[in-house]
Order: sequence, then C-alpha cells, then structure tokens
Amino acid sequence: MKRKTLAILTTAWVLLLCGCNGCTSTNAPSKSQNHALISTDGTKLIKNGQPYHYIGCNIWYASILGSTGMGGDRERLCHELDQLKELGVTNVRILSGPDAGSLLANPAKPYLQTAPGVLNDTILEGLDYVIAELEKRDMDAVIYLNNAWDWSGGYGFYLKECGYGDSPNANVEGGYDRYVDYCADFSRDTCAQALYYRYIEVIVSRHNTITGRPYKEEPAIMAWQLCNEPRPFARDNNTKEMFAQWIARAAALIKSIDPNHLVSTGSEGTVGCEADVKLCERIHADPNIDYLTIHIWPVNWGWAPRTDPDSGIDNACAKSSQYIAMHTEMANRLGKPLVIEEFGYSRQGNKAGIGIPTYSRDQFYSHIFGEVKRSIKEGGPIAGCNFWGWSGSGRPRQEVWQAGDDYLCDPPHEPQGWYSVFDCDSSTIAIIRDFSK
Repeated sequence: MKRKTLAILTTAWVLLLCGCNGCTSTNAPSKSQNHALISTDGTKLIKNGQPYHYIGCNIWYASILGSTGMGGDRERLCHELDQLKELGVTNVRILSGPDAGSLLANPAKPYLQTAPGVLNDTILEGLDYVIAELEKRDMDAVIYLNNAWDWSGGYGFYLKECGYGDSPNANVEGGYDRYVDYCADFSRDTCAQALYYRYIEVIVSRHNTITGRPYKEEPAIMAWQLCNEPRPFARDNNTKEMFAQWIARAAALIKSIDPNHLVSTGSEGTVGCEADVKLCERIHADPNIDYLTIHIWPVNWGWAPRTDPDSGIDNACAKSSQYIAMHTEMANRLGKPLVIEEFGYSRQGNKAGIGIPTYSRDQFYSHIFGEVKRSIKEGGPIAGCNFWGWSGSGRPRQEVWQAGDDYLCDPPHEPQGWYSVFDCDSSTIAIIRDFSK
C-alpha cells in the first residue's frame, strides 16, 4: 500500500513556498545588473548585450569528475573542457549529481543524495569546481536537478522514499510499461514533490566553496533545469494537470531563490508530454520558464529501426526537421527561445564501443547543426543545441558501466560507447568544429 504520511505537511509546505500554481518572481534583475549572465529578449538568448548562440554538449557526470572522492578526476575534467573549448563547444549540460537509484537500473554512482536531504559534500564541491572551471574558459552550464529515469535516481528516488517501493526494471520484458505506471505517481504525489522541492532549495541557494559566491551570482551558470526529460507518464487529464502544476511550482521556487538565472523544463517537447501539443505549450508558456527545450532520439522514437538504424537515417533526418519545425512555431507563438538540448544517433550497426564507424551519426549531427544554423541565419528562435554526448578521453571497459570504469555519456545501464563522442572520433569532431565556427 502506498503511504502518504507526509501529504498534509508537504502540501502546506508547497503552498507556503509558492503561494499559487502560477506565481511569478517580482524581483528579477535588470539586464544592467547581470550583464555577465545570460538573459532573454523575446526569442533570443542574450549574453553581454549580444545574441547568444552555441554548439554545446552533454556531460552528465561532470560533478563527479570534479570531485575529489570516488570517481573524481579533475585532471580529466580540465582536459575535457580544454578540448571542448578548442572545438568551439561553449555550453555543457550536466546533472547536479545522482540520487540513490534502483539497483535494478545499475544506477550512476557515487550518489549525491543518499537519503532525503542527506547530501554528499564531496560531490557538491565537485559541482563547485566544475562551475569555477567553466568560468575560467568563458563556458556556460545548464544544470538539471532531477531525472525522470532511474539511472540517476530521480523520480524513483523520491517515490521510494514516500513508500512506493523500488522502481520496476524498465529493461526487461514488460518492464517499461510497469516503470511508466510507477513514475506517473510522481506528478500526483505531494510527498515526493516536497522532497524534490527541498533538494532544489539546498542546491540553488548554495555558496560555491571555490569562488566564494552564491550560486545565484555565478556567471558560468546559464540555467537551472527542473528535470531531465520530465513526463507525466500518463495520458489522463488529471495526471497531466498535476504534471503542469508541479512544473509551475518548481519553476517558481527556483526563481524565488535565484532570480538571476534562466529556468528551463528539460522537456523532450511534445514526445515528453504524451504527444499533447497543448500540454507542451502550456508548460513552456509558464512565466518562470524562460525558453523551450526539445530532445530528438530517432531510434528510440521509431523513426529508424532499432535493428538497423543506418537504413533509417534519411527518415530520421526528415522526421527531425518536422519535429523541429513544430516546436519552432511554438517558440514563435510564445515569444521564447528554443534549444535542442539532446540529440543522438548510434554508431554503425547500432554497435557500442571504440573505433566503430560513425557515418550515420555524422550525417545526423550535420543535419541537426544545419537546422540550428539555418534558424540563426533566418532570425529564428533556435539559440543552440547540445549533442549527446561527450565522452572525450574516457574509454569503455565492458558492455555496461561498473564502479571504477571511466564515466561516459552513455548512462550506466546502457551499452558503453553507444552514443559517445570520443576524442578519437575524428569525423564527428570535424563536423562539430566546422559548425561551431
């Protein structure tokens, strides 16, 4: 039986913090006050008074690399950032740190949050270090604070703490449907959400132990992000309504603590809203959400056959253009920028590892970069993109990650090297360098 012992307490706590579902910040700084920070002006991101466009990447594991404990490797982190800067990559999207995940998911370790409010100071100092090193290189970070998928805890962590038990294993037959049903309760449960809100409060209000500044004054932070790929995980109107409400409450909470930085959802777009265009537009219309996000995963979404993705690359590119166009129209209606913050394609033969050709992936990257460049040239709302993802000098040791292995962009439960861009992937790197000019 699902226990809700904290429901009354947490509901009151949320109402006290947020006041109402759609409350807005009233003390946002003027542009002159945060000239070094990134702001918005209509459909444009603005940095130092000029439109800000970028080619970026995902390095979810950066705060672990930046730490001095298990998994820490500051020499590698600095080397990776230097490589990316040289390639023209100026924006990185990272996870604040993993929550204790379901053992069924082979979760990312070490954990930042082992129990509600119990945080690993070593990982937090690693996040401090990443922010400081990005500032040295005039690079920017998007930091996401939760995950809908259990490889880093996220929804499953909070639900388990509120009596729902371990999240089902999505990677076995029939497991995905059970996982979806399980995670739908995050949008409905005030206990789980309240634990998440408390985590937001701690992270966003933190003082950086290296720079000496509060996070809200850090110029290297571009945006806080509510979640990696938040979904209602249910199609009924009641759950979708509750989903939209927690998005609004979380965004309002972040803005109340840090009015200086941007806030984004981390959504995949309409795919992440159960194909509900109105819901997608609603959550991004919220006054505390500063720009739209979309993700593009052609193989996962059936735009290319999983058994032979190379044969579907042309259809994947065509479908991606349609998806981008739909969300471009949405961004224009809302008068906000759009970022393609995740996109990926596997290596030839859908194989994982080092040294496997990347012909299809290179074609897909070129296509997405081309869409970004075209939008910029035409004055459209696309501000930039973050490919998934950077693995740099890391090397896979086995099919799935185990403690002691190099961290790669591929989550621990996935084949290591599957979507990775390594520093020896010369053709992909040439494309990234070309489009960053």
